[in-house]
Amino acid sequence: MPTRRQERIARVVREAVSDAIANHLSDPRIESFVSVTKVEVSADMHIANVYLSMFGGTETAQKKTFIAILHARRRIQMILAEQIKSRFCPVISLHKDENFKKTIETMRLIDDLASEFKDKDSIDQEHD
Repeated sequence: MPTRRQERIARVVREAVSDAIANHLSDPRIESFVSVTKVEVSADMHIANVYLSMFGGTETAQKKTFIAILHARRRIQMILAEQIKSRFCPVISLHKDENFKKTIETMRLIDDLASEFKDKDSIDQEHD
């Protein structure tokens, strides 16, 4: 269970990384909308695992976006260092978060099944 300090640092990291990607990177490869879905800070506050989800565009555009963000990691790290008010600035490690996409896909499948059952139910009621 993360401590309050870890949670506070994670919140600052999330805000700083989101701001850096949205407002400070001008790489033309960033074609997709990027969301910071989760930040995990190590117990010693030296490492922050940042999970990103890319939305919109094709799968290729999303991969290009992630590669561009990986390429800009040092710039993002510098922006984070300016915003953190701590003795140590955690080193960020960027990861692609696939859980959100899986959740959306699962919800879409459930909606599709529900509409199929609804259609089947309405056809059965018409025959009665």
